[in-house]
Amino acid sequence: MPTRDGQPRKVKVPNRAVASSLPARRKAEEGNDAYVAAPMPGAIAADAVEPGQQVKAGDMLLTIEAMKMENGFRALRDATVSQILVSPGQPVDAKDLVVILEPKSSPAP
Repeated sequence: MPTRDGQPRKVKVPNRAVASSLPARRKAEEGNDAYVAAPMPGAIAADAVEPGQQVKAGDMLLTIEAMKMENGFRALRDATVSQILVSPGQPVDAKDLVVILEPKSSPAP
């Protein structure tokens, strides 16, 4: 038991698994190319796209602030933004689903 000045003290440590201050978010499925996941805990600094927008590989999707650094996340392939599940200021945890992309449809031959 922890002590202070020789006196025993009770310490209450919040359990994030039971009572988290973060809203429960859907986790991204591994291997699903349509899902963009937060790679680390942090806060959304900015959204660079909106639903329905066409993006090309390398286009910025959003920025996450973690450990006083901003990390930009870019599209890995050409696609259409289907949903943005976060907005600036919202906290995210690792592997939280933040953006859903639809594959770019190829023109009919």
